[in-house]
Amino acid sequence: MENLIFSLNATLPVFFTMLLGVLFRKIGLFDDAQTTKLNRFVFQVALPVLLFQDISGADFYEVWDTTFVLFCFGATLLSIGISIGLSYLMKDKSRQGEFIQASYRSSAAILGIAFIQNIYGSSGMAPLMIIGSVPLYNMMAVVVLSFFKPNRGKMNRKLLLETGKGILTNPIIIGIVVGLIWSVLRIPQPEILQKTVKNVSALATPLGLMAMGAAFDLKKAIAGIRPVLLAAFMKLAGLAALFLPAAIALGFRESYLVAILIMLSSPATVSCYIMAKNMGHEGSFSSTAVMLTTLCSAFTLTGWLYLLRSLALI
Repeated sequence: MENLIFSLNATLPVFFTMLLGVLFRKIGLFDDAQTTKLNRFVFQVALPVLLFQDISGADFYEVWDTTFVLFCFGATLLSIGISIGLSYLMKDKSRQGEFIQASYRSSAAILGIAFIQNIYGSSGMAPLMIIGSVPLYNMMAVVVLSFFKPNRGKMNRKLLLETGKGILTNPIIIGIVVGLIWSVLRIPQPEILQKTVKNVSALATPLGLMAMGAAFDLKKAIAGIRPVLLAAFMKLAGLAALFLPAAIALGFRESYLVAILIMLSSPATVSCYIMAKNMGHEGSFSSTAVMLTTLCSAFTLTGWLYLLRSLALI
């Protein structure tokens, strides 16, 4: 019961913040133009700053574990490959990019540290998990959303160059690269910079969630619910069922295993919607997937934790 309450406390506020966006749209506080501007601000400013903060502040030298980082990277890469393969089963190819992203991309950075701190009293292996998975999550999301963009046309040299330029100049990629350089070189951050970065990054999740709620279309969500359910299953259960046994066989236990669990089965992150919407995709698939996985994750994550504790692995 304690784990269920903690999971609900971690996930339901996210869900209710989305519902606030729905409410604000209903009462006229948000309209299409405001929602578009909110999405653009979060995508171009707040989200890159959030990623910079997460990555630049991770002192992974102190707790470096090559095997663990490589496992997180490898499991993430394979998860992306599996999601791409499943996407070709979809009849509606215009949603292929959104399906891929929603199937593998977790709220690892946002929920990971909170979960591990609640269980162990420290961030444990969360920073290393973030280093091994989150940059790859975001970089591949840019690539996937670029190459599977609706109405993109046939791939030729010009389109390939335009896609490559779009990937390299993407604000998400820039935020990750700058954060990695900052972390590797251990560049100090003055308190003024830290507080400014923290203030801007704090806007990413609530504004993104409310913008997503304001743009949510129930009719479109219901019309394409089957592939959303498959993406939600992969995100919350399928990938964990595939890779947790491998992690256990490799000897990962305690905070290592919890970090891997969060990486594999936490809900789809709100940036799935923000990036899809700002990179030429319709967005309703992503918003539905985020809402569904967020609501269900309180119970699925609790179930996974209960199973691992029952097996004396955490």
